[in-house]
Amino acid sequence: MTQKKSQSEKNRLDQVMAEARIERERREKSYRERALKMFPWICGHCGREFSGKRLRELTVHHKDHNHDNNPPDGSNWELLCLYCHDNEHSRDSVAEAYGATISNDEQASSSFSRPFADLAALLKEKK
Repeated sequence: MTQKKSQSEKNRLDQVMAEARIERERREKSYRERALKMFPWICGHCGREFSGKRLRELTVHHKDHNHDNNPPDGSNWELLCLYCHDNEHSRDSVAEAYGATISNDEQASSSFSRPFADLAALLKEKK
């Protein structure tokens, strides 16, 4: 009886995990598609451009690291290539490992660049 119950619990846990994975993938697909429509296909850190098959190497990074914070205007997102995205997250891991604390001002100035900050002004000048 215990073995049966244990197997039943394992099957239920497997089902819950599978459902959670499917939901995460659905959510990621949703905000990824929106971000790709909103932003140029360029890494926000290194500036590399992506298209075609290589577009899959461009990821959506949540600036506040909260994957549930997906405002419709995309203000919590930036597109990063796989390498810059890994670097962004490993930077926090290294800081935590050394016990360093980073203020919000320091993090805002060093954690991401703003390659398109003046784009609106440049586009207005062209008109």
